[in-house]
Amino acid sequence: MITAVLIDDDHNLRNGMRAMLALYAPEINILGEANSVKTGTKLIEEHNPKIVFLDIMMNDGSGFDILEQLNKKYGKISSHIVFVTAHEKFAIKAFRFSALDFLLKPIDPEELQSVIRKIKNITDNSSENKTIELLLENISKKADSFKKIALSTSDGIHLFEIKDIIRCESVDNYTKFHFKNHKTVLISKTLKEYEELLSDQGFERIHQSHLINLNELKSYIKKDGGFVIMSDNVQVPVSQRKKERLQEVIGRL
Repeated sequence: MITAVLIDDDHNLRNGMRAMLALYAPEINILGEANSVKTGTKLIEEHNPKIVFLDIMMNDGSGFDILEQLNKKYGKISSHIVFVTAHEKFAIKAFRFSALDFLLKPIDPEELQSVIRKIKNITDNSSENKTIELLLENISKKADSFKKIALSTSDGIHLFEIKDIIRCESVDNYTKFHFKNHKTVLISKTLKEYEELLSDQGFERIHQSHLINLNELKSYIKKDGGFVIMSDNVQVPVSQRKKERLQEVIGRL
């Protein structure tokens, strides 16, 4: 059995989550519930569960307050945190940059099962503290421009400076990140997902297979079908339908 606690100030939502877990993830053993920052912090301290299903907004504060208190007191959080939230653009963007799990209200059973499967396959939870620290840093700034991104690979979660990314390349249903130090990282997410995430951070999709950091763009060459030269001197093709958009963007730099 996998131990869990529910922290949400809405009694009906806690009941709904309990019912969904019983139906779709019967291996989850709910040890207790809480409805506030104060009682939620105490509940986690008492039970140290494998999973914490954590609401963001509560009457006496937020789920982030719980994480800050635990992190300050113990220096780490050993539970796997799954945020449960209504659609709030900034918070969700912060979760995605931090590679943390979240569920949107109303909860989709398939999304719930997907998160549970992911957690069951985790053998080392040590990386989560780095991602929680990154989340708290991003949340505290309340800015749309993030400095770091957490990337989940086969050997764990790694934090990278966004400014060090030169380009992202589509490889089947994976995305290969190319960094300034010539390091590459292959992530099991599509390029479209990172286009949505990085488009506000100075990145531009110039081809079906290529997303570039405009700050690392050296030249745009119109001949031979059109291509750009990046700071690592790699030539990246520009698709026909992206040429006009790229020229507009370059004109604003």
